[in-house]
Amino acid sequence: MAKYNIDDILNDLGMGDEGGSAKGKKHRIDQAEQTFSPLPSMPANQPGGAGGAPDPAVPVAKAPVPAATVGTALSDLYRPEEQEQATAPKDLGELLLSRGVLTPDRLQVAQGVIKQSPGRRLADVLVEQGVDEVGVQQAVADLAGLPFERIDLEKGLEGGFDGKLLQRLTPEFCKQKMVMPLRMEGQRAVVGATRADDVFLLDEIRLKLGVPSVKLVLVTGFDVRGALEVVGEKTEEGVDVGQLLAEVEEGDVQVEKKQNEEVDLSSDQASSSPVIKYVNHIIQMATKEGASDIHIETSDKKLKVRYRIDGELYEMLTPRASMAPAIGSRLKIMANLDISERRLPQDGRIRCVVAGRKLDLRMSTLPSTYGEKVVMRILDTKSINVELEQLGFDDNTLAIWKNQINAPHGIVLVTGPTGSGKTTTLYASLRTLDKNTMNISTVEDPVEYHLDGITQTQTHEKIGMTFAMALRALLRQDPDVILVGEIRDHETAHIAVQAALTGHLVLSTLHTNDAPSSVTRLVNIGLEPFLVGAALNAVLAQRLIRRLCANCKAQEQPRPEMAEFLEMQGLPSDQIWVAKGCDRCRKTGYAGRVGLYELLAVDDQLRDVIARNPNVSEFRRLCIERGMETLRADGIKKVGKGQTTVEEVLRVTESSH
Repeated sequence: MAKYNIDDILNDLGMGDEGGSAKGKKHRIDQAEQTFSPLPSMPANQPGGAGGAPDPAVPVAKAPVPAATVGTALSDLYRPEEQEQATAPKDLGELLLSRGVLTPDRLQVAQGVIKQSPGRRLADVLVEQGVDEVGVQQAVADLAGLPFERIDLEKGLEGGFDGKLLQRLTPEFCKQKMVMPLRMEGQRAVVGATRADDVFLLDEIRLKLGVPSVKLVLVTGFDVRGALEVVGEKTEEGVDVGQLLAEVEEGDVQVEKKQNEEVDLSSDQASSSPVIKYVNHIIQMATKEGASDIHIETSDKKLKVRYRIDGELYEMLTPRASMAPAIGSRLKIMANLDISERRLPQDGRIRCVVAGRKLDLRMSTLPSTYGEKVVMRILDTKSINVELEQLGFDDNTLAIWKNQINAPHGIVLVTGPTGSGKTTTLYASLRTLDKNTMNISTVEDPVEYHLDGITQTQTHEKIGMTFAMALRALLRQDPDVILVGEIRDHETAHIAVQAALTGHLVLSTLHTNDAPSSVTRLVNIGLEPFLVGAALNAVLAQRLIRRLCANCKAQEQPRPEMAEFLEMQGLPSDQIWVAKGCDRCRKTGYAGRVGLYELLAVDDQLRDVIARNPNVSEFRRLCIERGMETLRADGIKKVGKGQTTVEEVLRVTESSH
């Protein structure tokens, strides 16, 4: 049996001493893809030649770039039939001498430095002493079995390196590790690095980029520093805002002609300038990450782009503050707003296509100290097309809810704060109704999603088209079911009650913390308690809670105080589900959301209680005694099923208790 020498293996992997032995042919990154061709040494009078520093202004011919991936190194290290010839260079110094990049005197000096400072790399010492870095890195790449490339600094973000990947890695990380993301090859990211022996760097880069694999190529430190300088020039002082705005206005004529016209973010017209590309990147990245909102916030020194993912805000991009006017103007143009008005808030809507998906972006601008803050709500038809069974109802609550929305008349309310999924629940409920035999109409502000077979009306308060006015008009349209976007005032509430009492089913929303307090809210709006009791059928309070990541969730033994809490809630106290965190969930431990529900079904006894205008606390206690399951109780059930954690339930339901 062949014996393996650990020093030979380390050298083959590029982890041994630069000046040591390098037996074996080379580090085989991927034998199926790896190809080699001799790299000619460059004359001294040429860029990158011996004795001269590379000139970024002069194009440099790229060496052949073999495809290489990390993966099968260990399986391919030992092949007796492919033993290296004795005449081949065995280390970096010998290889550089053979190529004329290095003189024996310089090599001797460099070796003396390494003896005085153990642990230093020969390549680093040689570059510090003025040896041609291109030649040194070419030799290091050959010994490690890696491709060598030059970064095209003239192309910069337009082809020299990848700006999107750079944003994910961050310039700070690239400066610290001396790496630069170059491009994507399918699902694999190609990253240039100055070192070939950092075995942990690939995993770190892969995790930061969120890609399946990374292909490493060797580059020079000169090119990495130059690329970072290019980024700085394009994001700081070098940006001419006036010029960028001119480009945006020119693109507006081609991209957006009408407010309702869709903008394809993958088209050439929509990507005709740096600012337009950057705005498209912001939207595309938000869609990829599954964000519900995009926040673009200005400050003194930087422009912060945050995404709301699963109900939490995450800072994703940090362009310079000088880009704020250009980005804001581009978004205003897409939303058909006034780009010259920066003193007043504005609201608009952007319809676009991202990766074949039609999106509506509801945009709002707000003047602030350092400019305008922009918030965009992403309305994705894909996310709204869900069934009631997918929302998180338990079987009993779902059965009661289906009975309520199929009632012939009455008011059914869905309550909760903004972003709690009320619209999704109502739309899913409407889709269960028979649209062929029923006349279903809605009044919304605005119409967020379009439903087939349903008449949808949008309010326009500036011209007098309020909820109340639209509701009066709908009552003359022979409706069976009416959805009112929100009951905000006495007039709307009064008409909704009259509609419910005259044989119509009215669905609507309120902003209350729990189901019982909705009764008090209607009375405070101005309705008589006996009318509320007569018309109200059911109230559904809901929240959205983060779901445990299926890839990394785990069970562990709870702390004593947590075990006591679990026992009080009727759950097993020996094990508890916890959020661990992995690449798929951005290290949060949560992926996706599920609903918590508190359903109050009004019966005859409760109608009598409501007619007497009860105290909120007393009414809530009575509802619980009669079998109403609270939001927290529903959350505890989901903890027992391994859908979420106790901490998450307590965080979301704190305001309702």
